[in-house]
Amino acid sequence: MEIIVLGVGDAFTSKYINTSFLIRHDGFTLAIDCPDRYQGVLAAASAKSGTQLHLEDVDAFLITHLHGDHVNGLESVAFYRRFRENRKVEVWAQEQVLNDLWDKRLKVAMEPLFDGTDWGKNRCEQYFEFNKLRIGEITQIGPFSVESYLTLHHLPASALKITVGESSVGYSGDTRFDPKLIEFLKPADLIFHETNVGPGHTAYEKLAALPESLRQKIRLVHFQDDFEEEPSVIQCAKDGEVFRL
Repeated sequence: MEIIVLGVGDAFTSKYINTSFLIRHDGFTLAIDCPDRYQGVLAAASAKSGTQLHLEDVDAFLITHLHGDHVNGLESVAFYRRFRENRKVEVWAQEQVLNDLWDKRLKVAMEPLFDGTDWGKNRCEQYFEFNKLRIGEITQIGPFSVESYLTLHHLPASALKITVGESSVGYSGDTRFDPKLIEFLKPADLIFHETNVGPGHTAYEKLAALPESLRQKIRLVHFQDDFEEEPSVIQCAKDGEVFRL
C-alpha cells in the first residue's frame, strides 16, 4: 500500500496544500478528500513526490466531511469527468454527508446547464455514483477494507482505518481530541492525526502526552501555518511525502 500525502494544511493555509491523500494498491487509487484546484494539487504533489499523479487515474473519492477545504474540488472534478472523460465520479461517504452533498453543497452550481440557447437541469446521478460508508462497519472499496468512526467536529465527519492484507493506515479526520478515537486508530501501522486550534480540533498538547511508542507512528496533519514543527515530539507529515506499508 502506498500513501501519498497531497497536503497537510488547514482551511486557512497559504503555506501548504489542504490536508488530503491518495492511497494506492494493486492498480487502484483512492482519494481521501478533494480540496479546491484539485488538478493543481495533484501537479504539486507530483513535483514533490517524483510520482506522476493524474486525475484520470483516481478511481474513487472518499469524502470525510463537507467543510470546503475537504470537498471544494469535487465540483470541478465532476465537471471534468462528465465533459472531458464522459464518466461519473465514484464518491464514498457516511450517510449524513451523502444526504447533504448534492442538495446543500453542489446543486446550486451543477444543476443548471446552458446549451447556448436554453437552460436545462442536470441531476446528481449524471455526475456522481454515491456509495455509503457505514460507521462502525467494514466497507470494501476496491482492494481496501475501510473502517470508519464518527468524530467530534462541527459537522458530521469520519475518521478512517484503511487496511490491505496485514498493513493499515489510520486518519483522524477533523476532530477534537477523543481517547476512544485514539483506541480506534492505535492498531494501524501509520496514523495521520490532525492538530489545530478551537473546540472542533485536537490540541497538540493532547497528542504530545500520548505514549512514545504511539507517537512514533503518528504524523501530524491539518496544522496551521505558524505551527512550530521543530520542537514537536511528533513528526509532521509534508506535502508530497510518500509512505509505503
